[in-house]
Amino acid sequence: MRSVGIYIYDGVEALDLAGPFEVFSAASRVASGRDPGAEPPFAVFTVGASGAPVTASGGLSVAPRFTIADHPPIDVLVVPGGVVDAELERRDVVSWLAARQQTAQLTVSVCTGAFLLAKAGILAGRSATTHWEDTDDLRRRFPDITVVEGVRWVDEGAVITAAGISAGLDMSLHVVARLAGDELAAQTARHMDYRWRPEP
Repeated sequence: MRSVGIYIYDGVEALDLAGPFEVFSAASRVASGRDPGAEPPFAVFTVGASGAPVTASGGLSVAPRFTIADHPPIDVLVVPGGVVDAELERRDVVSWLAARQQTAQLTVSVCTGAFLLAKAGILAGRSATTHWEDTDDLRRRFPDITVVEGVRWVDEGAVITAAGISAGLDMSLHVVARLAGDELAAQTARHMDYRWRPEP
């Protein structure tokens, strides 16, 4: 079983958080339905800078299950997008992201979550993408990144960045395919009644 830790913060985009959460948890439900005795492929949880609830887009309140100081090991680190300005100035968060990337099998972002990965030095020398409205800003602020436009996600092996909102669903299914097989990813998309675009 791989642990999927999703970092949440005030201003996080609700679907950037909920989309990947649903994909990985649904993949485990589908896998358990196929083979009830087998260990599910993913265990998904949220992580916050503290234990206080965060306010996502639209006023949705979400309480993190763990904090950056007390979470279990993370195999797949997910950084959703949203209003990231305050998070970019938090040294504890940026340092935590950099440290987690060193131990995680995969580090992925959705939308403006790429800015947090960039601030932590995770995207230096790599290709990456973000929401189409933010590509110019990402390129300007982090010139050591090759910013790719017009794609759903960019897979750099240990690091994957996705464009906005729905692209996070496609990217998360891509991760399911990478780690647990194409068949499970396709079945998960069908379970979710979602038309998965398996090519970036």
